[in-house]
Amino acid sequence: MNKTIIININGIVFHIEEDAYEILKKYMTDVKRHFMNSADSHEITTDIENRIAEMFSEILLRENKQVIVEQDVNAVIEQMGSVADFESLESDGKTDQTSYTYSNREGRRLFRDPDDHLLAGVCAGIANYFDMDPVWVRLIFVFCVLLGGSGILLYFILWIIVPKAVTRADRMAMKGEKQNLQGFKKNFEDELSSVRQNISNFGHEARPFVYKARDFFGDFFHHLGVFLAGTGKVLFKIIGIFILLACFGCAVALLVALIAFVGFGAGDPHVFFPFRIISNEHADNIYLCAFLAVFIPLLSIILVTLKGIFNVGSIGKSTGSVVLVIWLCAVAMLIYYAVKISSNFREEATFVQTVNLKPTKNNTYYLKLNDIKYFSHDDSIRLDIKDHFRNMVVTDDDYNGFHGEPQSVSIKIERSDVSYPVLEESYSAKGGNYEDALFNARNTSYVFAQQDTVLKFDYTLRKRPHALWHDEEVELTLKVPLNSTLVIDEKLDNFLHDINVYDCKVLNKQERAKSSVFIMTDNGPQCKVDTLVTAKKDSLKKDTLKRDSTR
Repeated sequence: MNKTIIININGIVFHIEEDAYEILKKYMTDVKRHFMNSADSHEITTDIENRIAEMFSEILLRENKQVIVEQDVNAVIEQMGSVADFESLESDGKTDQTSYTYSNREGRRLFRDPDDHLLAGVCAGIANYFDMDPVWVRLIFVFCVLLGGSGILLYFILWIIVPKAVTRADRMAMKGEKQNLQGFKKNFEDELSSVRQNISNFGHEARPFVYKARDFFGDFFHHLGVFLAGTGKVLFKIIGIFILLACFGCAVALLVALIAFVGFGAGDPHVFFPFRIISNEHADNIYLCAFLAVFIPLLSIILVTLKGIFNVGSIGKSTGSVVLVIWLCAVAMLIYYAVKISSNFREEATFVQTVNLKPTKNNTYYLKLNDIKYFSHDDSIRLDIKDHFRNMVVTDDDYNGFHGEPQSVSIKIERSDVSYPVLEESYSAKGGNYEDALFNARNTSYVFAQQDTVLKFDYTLRKRPHALWHDEEVELTLKVPLNSTLVIDEKLDNFLHDINVYDCKVLNKQERAKSSVFIMTDNGPQCKVDTLVTAKKDSLKKDTLKRDSTR
């Protein structure tokens, strides 16, 4: 039967045998005596007592007992190191930094670093745990943030669950420093050395901002140069390969386009827009100049990239000078043709003609898109329309755009001041001067037809064969008497001003209908809402919801 004593080590109560207590008391007395002349002996001894208390708690928990015995105290002292042995090492000069760094390491513990932090010390703590530079950990978190914000969530989770290194023992465990007498004294000396260094650097930190900025940018460009000399080379090669592939693909596409336009006539200026603004005699020259203006820079980029990455592909000065002259000539010719073409759009001219329509009995008009295909005289002869398509109507569904040309027809519907409908056709075009613009507008025609109550509108403005585009447009204004009924086909929706056929169908809950009904009022045409249809559909919808709720 042994006598036990209750002791308090920095707020933690332990039951300890009397013999074990005497050994522990003598050990702590030697420790306090040894560190008595240190700059902050109280802090060091307090940290050592905290570490001893942690070790006692681990022993009691591991061995499932309640009393500290003599063997436990001896084990703790052996792990911490005796004062006599520590003083012997100091006298022999064996506590240098090299010996400590490589022989006194133990397993690291994860803490948040309060001494090296930008926000909560999470990144610095992880870096200490894996023995790496905190900058890389911070870059990883920034990369995770850019990927979708996951880095922010992960950082806050670690902030909550990872404890902060409060005591010296925590900071030593975070850095993997062995928590014995040597470790505590070395850690304290490093801390004092850091304080002295900060004091010596105070003058440097207190310098004017201009000098700090100069040093910052100097360091930044120095590290950037180091990066570019190492990892940056690999990155630049990867980027260079992508540039080569992109430029090579564009160059091949340009060659194919040039051959197709010039060699096979795919670029006929009378076929597709915007080629329709180019005169036939200048088309090939423009295509060739545009090709050279784009192809030569692409070729230069390819050669520069090959030279920078693989150190091949250089050309002589004379060859480079010739290519530069060719490119400048091509750009100059392209600018010349661009100015010449744009000069044909300086002036605009407009004229208006009125077509009186036949009134109907009930003032009801059906507005439809004309789907008849019109052929030029040459096309009619070439296709032999009269013989091969006698008594037939060739339809045309290309009303969404004529060979990619901008829409040239717009339709307005207004209230008429007379008792019969009227169609006003306003033709406009551009030219080098007013006379040319007026003749360009006059050389166009628009096909409109009335068949009893049906008004058929063509989808495009017709021009003479092989005529160049000069921004020709026709604005149609249909004026109908008050209270007239207009049944408008959905195909006209894209040509109408201030009227939306689709919205009217939605309002009547008839999205699948082919047309919508409008009534001419004092404020213009208004959608006619069929109250019977909408009420019936609302009733069916309510009945369906009621049946679903009763199931």
